[in-house]
Amino acid sequence: MKRFLLSTMVLMMSVVTASYAQLPSVQLKTTEGKTINTAELNNDGKPFIISFFAKWCKPCNRELSAIAEVYDEWQEETGVKLYAVSIDTGQDAMKVKPFVDNHGWDYEVLLDPNSDFKRALGIGNIPHVLVIDGKGNIVESHSGYTEGSEVHLIEKVRELLAAEKPACDAAAKQQCAGDCKKAEDQSCGDCKGDCKKAEGQKCGDCKGDCKKEACTGECKNK
Repeated sequence: MKRFLLSTMVLMMSVVTASYAQLPSVQLKTTEGKTINTAELNNDGKPFIISFFAKWCKPCNRELSAIAEVYDEWQEETGVKLYAVSIDTGQDAMKVKPFVDNHGWDYEVLLDPNSDFKRALGIGNIPHVLVIDGKGNIVESHSGYTEGSEVHLIEKVRELLAAEKPACDAAAKQQCAGDCKKAEDQSCGDCKGDCKKAEGQKCGDCKGDCKKEACTGECKNK
Protein backbone atom coordinates (compact mmCIF):
# COMPACT_ATOMS: atom_id res chain seq x y z
CA MET A 1 0.00 0.00 0.00
CA LYS A 2 2.84 2.39 0.89
CA ARG A 3 4.57 1.63 -2.40
CA PHE A 4 1.33 2.37 -4.30
CA LEU A 5 0.91 5.73 -2.56
CA LEU A 6 4.54 6.63 -3.22
CA SER A 7 4.21 5.77 -6.92
CA THR A 8 1.02 7.83 -7.16
CA MET A 9 2.72 10.83 -5.55
CA VAL A 10 5.67 10.60 -7.97
CA LEU A 11 3.29 10.41 -10.92
CA MET A 12 1.36 13.45 -9.68
CA MET A 13 4.59 15.41 -9.30
CA SER A 14 5.77 14.57 -12.83
CA VAL A 15 3.32 16.99 -14.45
CA VAL A 16 2.91 20.37 -12.80
CA THR A 17 0.72 23.19 -14.00
CA ALA A 18 2.43 26.51 -13.29
CA SER A 19 0.03 29.10 -14.65
CA TYR A 20 1.41 32.58 -15.22
CA ALA A 21 4.97 31.78 -14.09
CA GLN A 22 7.44 33.60 -16.32
CA LEU A 23 10.76 32.33 -17.67
CA PRO A 24 13.79 33.54 -15.65
CA SER A 25 16.45 35.71 -17.27
CA VAL A 26 19.60 33.71 -18.03
CA GLN A 27 22.18 34.34 -20.75
CA LEU A 28 22.73 31.25 -22.93
CA LYS A 29 24.53 30.60 -26.19
CA THR A 30 23.18 28.99 -29.34
CA THR A 31 25.29 26.36 -31.11
CA GLU A 32 26.29 29.18 -33.49
CA GLY A 33 27.61 31.28 -30.60
CA LYS A 34 24.79 33.82 -30.45
CA THR A 35 23.79 35.04 -26.96
CA ILE A 36 20.14 34.56 -26.01
CA ASN A 37 18.28 35.92 -22.97
CA THR A 38 15.95 33.12 -21.88
CA ALA A 39 13.38 35.62 -20.57
CA GLU A 40 12.95 36.77 -24.17
CA LEU A 41 12.30 33.36 -25.70
CA ASN A 42 9.12 33.51 -27.76
CA ASN A 43 7.25 32.18 -30.77
CA ASP A 44 5.64 35.35 -32.15
CA GLY A 45 2.64 35.08 -29.85
CA LYS A 46 2.14 31.33 -30.30
CA PRO A 47 2.85 28.54 -27.78
CA PHE A 48 6.29 26.95 -27.66
CA ILE A 49 8.08 24.07 -25.94
CA ILE A 50 11.39 23.93 -24.06
CA SER A 51 13.04 20.53 -23.71
CA PHE A 52 16.10 20.00 -21.50
CA PHE A 53 18.41 17.22 -22.70
CA ALA A 54 21.98 15.94 -22.74
CA LYS A 55 23.92 13.75 -25.17
CA TRP A 56 24.26 11.03 -22.53
CA CYS A 57 20.55 11.05 -21.59
CA LYS A 58 18.91 8.22 -23.55
CA PRO A 59 15.29 9.07 -22.56
CA CYS A 60 15.92 12.69 -23.64
CA ASN A 61 17.18 11.57 -27.03
CA ARG A 62 14.27 9.17 -27.52
CA GLU A 63 11.82 11.97 -26.77
CA LEU A 64 13.45 14.50 -29.09
CA SER A 65 13.73 11.89 -31.84
CA ALA A 66 10.05 10.95 -31.44
CA ILE A 67 9.03 14.61 -31.68
CA ALA A 68 11.31 15.09 -34.70
CA GLU A 69 9.25 12.51 -36.63
CA VAL A 70 6.10 14.64 -36.32
CA TYR A 71 7.61 18.10 -35.80
CA ASP A 72 6.83 19.29 -39.34
CA GLU A 73 3.19 18.24 -38.89
CA TRP A 74 3.00 19.98 -35.52
CA GLN A 75 4.40 23.18 -36.97
CA GLU A 76 2.11 23.11 -39.99
CA GLU A 77 -0.95 22.58 -37.79
CA THR A 78 -0.17 24.86 -34.84
CA GLY A 79 2.99 26.86 -35.59
CA VAL A 80 4.55 25.53 -32.39
CA LYS A 81 8.31 25.88 -31.86
CA LEU A 82 10.66 23.75 -29.77
CA TYR A 83 13.81 24.98 -28.03
CA ALA A 84 16.15 22.13 -27.08
CA VAL A 85 18.39 23.12 -24.15
CA SER A 86 21.56 21.05 -23.69
CA ILE A 87 23.12 20.76 -20.25
CA ASP A 88 26.22 18.99 -21.59
CA THR A 89 29.43 20.26 -19.99
CA GLY A 90 33.07 20.66 -20.97
CA GLN A 91 34.14 19.01 -24.21
CA ASP A 92 30.69 17.44 -24.63
CA ALA A 93 29.15 20.90 -24.99
CA MET A 94 31.31 21.43 -28.07
CA LYS A 95 29.93 18.21 -29.58
CA VAL A 96 26.26 19.14 -29.21
CA LYS A 97 25.88 20.71 -32.65
CA PRO A 98 27.25 17.71 -34.62
CA PHE A 99 25.21 15.44 -32.35
CA VAL A 100 22.01 17.36 -33.15
CA ASP A 101 22.84 17.54 -36.86
CA ASN A 102 23.52 13.82 -36.95
CA HIS A 103 20.05 13.15 -35.51
CA GLY A 104 18.43 15.56 -37.96
CA TRP A 105 16.71 17.55 -35.21
CA ASP A 106 15.30 20.76 -36.65
CA TYR A 107 15.16 22.59 -33.32
CA GLU A 108 16.73 25.80 -32.05
CA VAL A 109 19.39 24.47 -29.68
CA LEU A 110 20.66 26.41 -26.65
CA LEU A 111 23.64 25.52 -24.47
CA ASP A 112 23.33 25.55 -20.67
CA PRO A 113 26.69 23.98 -19.65
CA ASN A 114 26.54 25.28 -16.07
CA SER A 115 22.83 24.38 -15.71
CA ASP A 116 22.09 28.01 -14.79
CA PHE A 117 18.78 28.08 -16.69
CA LYS A 118 17.83 24.62 -15.44
CA ARG A 119 18.61 25.60 -11.85
CA ALA A 120 16.73 28.91 -12.13
CA LEU A 121 13.63 26.96 -13.10
CA GLY A 122 14.02 24.57 -10.17
CA ILE A 123 14.40 21.59 -12.48
CA GLY A 124 16.04 18.43 -11.18
CA ASN A 125 16.31 15.40 -13.42
CA ILE A 126 16.11 15.34 -17.21
CA PRO A 127 14.41 14.88 -19.58
CA HIS A 128 12.26 17.83 -18.55
CA VAL A 129 9.83 19.70 -20.77
CA LEU A 130 8.08 23.04 -20.33
CA VAL A 131 5.06 24.24 -22.29
CA ILE A 132 4.84 28.02 -22.67
CA ASP A 133 1.76 29.90 -23.86
CA GLY A 134 1.70 32.75 -26.36
CA LYS A 135 2.15 35.32 -23.59
CA GLY A 136 5.31 33.72 -22.23
CA ASN A 137 3.68 32.01 -19.24
CA ILE A 138 4.83 28.55 -18.15
CA VAL A 139 1.62 26.54 -18.20
CA GLU A 140 3.08 23.07 -17.71
CA SER A 141 6.28 21.50 -16.40
CA HIS A 142 6.78 17.83 -17.17
CA SER A 143 9.53 15.47 -16.02
CA GLY A 144 10.46 12.09 -17.50
CA TYR A 145 9.60 10.38 -20.77
CA THR A 146 7.68 7.27 -21.77
CA GLU A 147 7.01 6.19 -25.35
CA GLY A 148 4.07 8.12 -26.79
CA SER A 149 3.96 10.75 -24.05
CA GLU A 150 5.01 13.41 -26.59
CA VAL A 151 1.40 13.35 -27.84
CA HIS A 152 0.39 15.14 -24.64
CA LEU A 153 2.58 18.10 -25.64
CA ILE A 154 0.79 18.80 -28.91
CA GLU A 155 -2.57 18.27 -27.21
CA LYS A 156 -1.62 20.95 -24.67
CA VAL A 157 -0.57 23.30 -27.48
CA ARG A 158 -3.91 22.74 -29.25
CA GLU A 159 -5.69 23.45 -25.96
CA LEU A 160 -3.82 26.74 -25.58
CA LEU A 161 -4.57 27.82 -29.14
CA ALA A 162 -8.26 27.01 -28.71
CA ALA A 163 -8.39 29.03 -25.49
CA GLU A 164 -6.73 32.03 -27.14
CA LYS A 165 -9.11 32.04 -30.12
CA PRO A 166 -11.78 34.77 -29.68
CA ALA A 167 -15.40 33.74 -29.54
CA CYS A 168 -17.60 34.69 -32.48
CA ASP A 169 -19.91 37.38 -31.15
CA ALA A 170 -22.68 39.46 -32.71
CA ALA A 171 -20.32 42.33 -33.55
CA ALA A 172 -18.02 40.01 -35.48
CA LYS A 173 -20.92 38.43 -37.34
CA GLN A 174 -22.13 41.85 -38.45
CA GLN A 175 -18.94 42.21 -40.48
CA CYS A 176 -20.50 39.75 -42.94
CA ALA A 177 -23.15 40.97 -45.34
CA GLY A 178 -26.41 39.12 -45.98
CA ASP A 179 -26.94 35.74 -44.38
CA CYS A 180 -23.31 34.61 -44.27
CA LYS A 181 -22.92 31.73 -41.85
CA LYS A 182 -19.66 30.66 -40.25
CA ALA A 183 -17.99 27.93 -42.30
CA GLU A 184 -15.81 25.11 -41.01
CA ASP A 185 -12.26 26.39 -40.33
CA GLN A 186 -13.52 29.96 -40.86
CA SER A 187 -12.58 32.49 -38.17
CA CYS A 188 -14.72 35.37 -36.97
CA GLY A 189 -14.67 38.19 -39.46
CA ASP A 190 -13.42 36.03 -42.34
CA CYS A 191 -16.53 36.86 -44.32
CA LYS A 192 -15.30 40.41 -44.73
CA GLY A 193 -12.56 40.59 -47.31
CA ASP A 194 -11.34 37.23 -48.57
CA CYS A 195 -14.46 35.14 -48.01
CA LYS A 196 -14.76 31.37 -48.06
CA LYS A 197 -18.07 29.81 -49.01
CA ALA A 198 -20.24 29.04 -45.99
CA GLU A 199 -23.10 26.58 -45.89
CA GLY A 200 -26.31 28.37 -46.74
CA GLN A 201 -24.50 31.41 -48.08
CA LYS A 202 -25.94 33.06 -51.15
CA CYS A 203 -23.90 34.35 -54.05
CA GLY A 204 -22.86 37.96 -53.59
CA ASP A 205 -23.42 37.94 -49.81
CA CYS A 206 -19.77 38.56 -49.16
CA LYS A 207 -18.01 41.89 -49.35
CA GLY A 208 -14.65 42.30 -51.00
CA ASP A 209 -12.90 39.52 -52.89
CA CYS A 210 -15.38 36.63 -52.72
CA LYS A 211 -13.88 33.26 -53.63
CA LYS A 212 -16.98 31.10 -53.22
CA GLU A 213 -16.76 28.18 -55.61
CA ALA A 214 -20.54 28.00 -55.74
CA CYS A 215 -20.80 31.48 -57.23
CA THR A 216 -22.32 31.52 -60.70
CA GLY A 217 -22.25 34.03 -63.52
CA GLU A 218 -24.36 36.62 -61.75
CA CYS A 219 -21.78 36.84 -58.95
CA LYS A 220 -19.35 39.60 -59.92
CA ASN A 221 -17.13 39.19 -56.88
CA LYS A 222 -15.71 35.77 -57.76
